[in-house]
Amino acid sequence: MKVTVLAYGSRGDVQPYVALGVALQSAGHQVRLAAPAVFRRLVEERGIEFCPLPGDPGDLVRRAADGAGSSLIRFPLVILRHTLPLAVPMVAAVREACRGADTVVHSLLLTVIGHQMAVEEGIPDVSALIFLTFAPTAAFAAQILPGLRLGPRLNRLSHAGFIQLFWQSNRLAYAYLRRKDRSLPPLAGWPFVGPLPTPILYGISPLVVPRPADWGQRLHLTGYWTLDEAGYDPPAKVRAFLEAGPPPVLVSFGSLITRRAGHLTEAVLGALRQTGHRGLLVRGWGALEERDLPDSVLAVDAVPFEWLFPRMAALVHHGGVGTTAAGLRAGVPAVVVPFMADQPFWGSQVARLGVGPRPIAPKALTAERLAAAIDRAVTDAETRGRAARLGEALRQEHGAQRAAEILERYITP
Repeated sequence: MKVTVLAYGSRGDVQPYVALGVALQSAGHQVRLAAPAVFRRLVEERGIEFCPLPGDPGDLVRRAADGAGSSLIRFPLVILRHTLPLAVPMVAAVREACRGADTVVHSLLLTVIGHQMAVEEGIPDVSALIFLTFAPTAAFAAQILPGLRLGPRLNRLSHAGFIQLFWQSNRLAYAYLRRKDRSLPPLAGWPFVGPLPTPILYGISPLVVPRPADWGQRLHLTGYWTLDEAGYDPPAKVRAFLEAGPPPVLVSFGSLITRRAGHLTEAVLGALRQTGHRGLLVRGWGALEERDLPDSVLAVDAVPFEWLFPRMAALVHHGGVGTTAAGLRAGVPAVVVPFMADQPFWGSQVARLGVGPRPIAPKALTAERLAAAIDRAVTDAETRGRAARLGEALRQEHGAQRAAEILERYITP
């Protein structure tokens, strides 16, 4: 089968789909993965055909972090402002990526256009998500409203509210697109309703978020989709730093771009000074400033988390779903500083699972608060034990392979 996978966002939003593509190829399928052009190497080095999508995902991350945060209302509007100017070239690129495919697999931001392409081509589509969206449940509130105890009825309403905001903003974008190109067909309906709704595969572990009892049969928690980094050879400076002393505390805010970079860097370096721990800073796309560092702190641009995290004493990160998954699988306690979207949800899950302290909001972040949280993550034996046991269990899952097996049920004639 020829499978087109559509993914858009930061590295943490795209890398799980590369893992899914690898699993599909291992199962004998031809895979074409469409993602922002910056991820060409990440895709092609795994032997997957790549189709570039327009737009700068860094712009989306910056808008979301500084303009939307965890606001249920603002987040879809921020996405709309980013995607609307890209509508014409985006649809053209997605249509090209889907040409000749037997099925379309789409991620969150390309849900509507991915479903549209499948309907136009008369082929099945599958939603593959790393966010717990599009499936209302009474078990918990929408991820954009973490930690709120709304009760079963309001929990379901919060999901329905997010779905409506997402769907209506996409309808507006498609209406704009049809005014530009009158040859486009009418927009297909919402994919997840009707007698045979589009199935959803969630690249999330049921050990971290138990499967809600009120979900339908076409909703699946498969386990995390992770890449194998067993053969990775780190830069000499990274290996030398790790061998020169005790395990450091890793600090990474992933692909986050924010105007708070100076404040974050000051708080991180101050906390490391206060605790006396060595630090490894992964700069990512600019959430941490470049500056002179003491010998006890090393800054690097990128090292695969699956290789790096198990070698750390503790983690400080933004709570992105991919980073959170890598940390949980590594069995290392984490301190989460969530900025936007689903990040507060994952920070709350880390605390609920007892594998890290309560998350710290960026506006409340100080060197003193971060130092106290790091000390607890590094020294609390119960926290470290829970993290180690959960990591061991998660490493026994094979989420991408499981997702490929389930996906085949829906796409095999």
